[in-house]
Parts: sequence; structure tokens; C-alpha cells
Amino acid sequence: MRSILIKDTTREEREEIIRSSLDCGGGCENCSSCWLGGGSPWDIYQDYIDGKREIKEINEEYNARYRQSRQII
Repeated sequence: MRSILIKDTTREEREEIIRSSLDCGGGCENCSSCWLGGGSPWDIYQDYIDGKREIKEINEEYNARYRQSRQII
């Protein structure tokens, strides 16, 4: 498996990484994540695409906010 770290990828590769990892096969029109509070995946991962933060950091922050909003310890 190839590295997905910012230092090992170009912006175009990061866009493709996000695009391919978000492709559930059903298409966005059948997805309820955005309007149920999940937010746009493109907005969530924009810092990764721009080379500012790794996917791991973004996921950790997202999970922490999700748990806090639902009072999950």
C-alpha cells in the first residue's frame, strides 16, 4: 500500500485519495451524511487536500467533536 501522507503525495493525488475513499458506489444524491450533521466530506478534508493537516488529525478532531456533541465518553 502506498503512503497517503502529505509529504508523499501531490495535491492531485490527495484529491484522488479523498474522492476514491468517499466513493461508496451510491452517489452523493443517496447519502444522508451531509444533511444529518456530518458536513460535506470535501469541506472536512480540504485541509488534507491543501497539505495542511493529515487525514488522521482531521479524523481525530471530527470524532472528538462527534463524541462531545453526543456526550459519549
